Amino acid sequence: MLGVFKSTNQRGRTVAEGIATAIHEHRLAPGMKLNEDEVGEIYGVSRTIVRSALQSLSHEKLVEIEPNRGAFVARPTVREAREVFEARALLEPRTAHSAATRTNKTDIDLLKRHIDEEHAALDAKEVGRALRLSGNFHIEIARIANQATIAAFIGQLVARSSLIIALYWRRRNALCESHAHHALLDALAQNEAERAEELMTSHLVDLVSLLDLTEPPEEPTSLKEALGAE
Repeated sequence: MLGVFKSTNQRGRTVAEGIATAIHEHRLAPGMKLNEDEVGEIYGVSRTIVRSALQSLSHEKLVEIEPNRGAFVARPTVREAREVFEARALLEPRTAHSAATRTNKTDIDLLKRHIDEEHAALDAKEVGRALRLSGNFHIEIARIANQATIAAFIGQLVARSSLIIALYWRRRNALCESHAHHALLDALAQNEAERAEELMTSHLVDLVSLLDLTEPPEEPTSLKEALGAE
């Protein structure tokens, strides 16, 4: 029985990770309905497993579950968008400061790979994947700072930022214009804590400046297309 329980949990995590990745990469749009039967068919799992996956995503605020209506990709309001980036502006600069005091060569090599993969995704015109990698760059900095509780909170904020960007991003090519991660990497590599903090602050201000909180959201695509079904 324990083996069956572990297998069920693992399949639930696989479904949750697949949906989360599709949200981060903007293949699943905010407001899109996540039909349990359709998701179960796509992943070859039961409705019970799908329901568990959706519940876990609702705890991360990536999915909203409405009584008698079902599950939907979360759709942050303008107020929530501002609150998320205000929270990031409070946490991430100090986290970057802490990370810069303890960054080692292994950390720098990992961050370099993140940047390389991000640019490769941009070159391939895979903007959604580039955005996911960009978010992971921020999460890795929080990990380097060795502040587990704050890192978990930043991870949730970064995930919600993906939804906010999907709804309110002003210029789709803006990611290509930013060299903020290179500058942050250099400050971390040089263990320049004050500069890392300042750079993270200005980077987050730049991100907010790219949001147009009056622009109407895009229409969702089909669920099967978003989750990569044949």
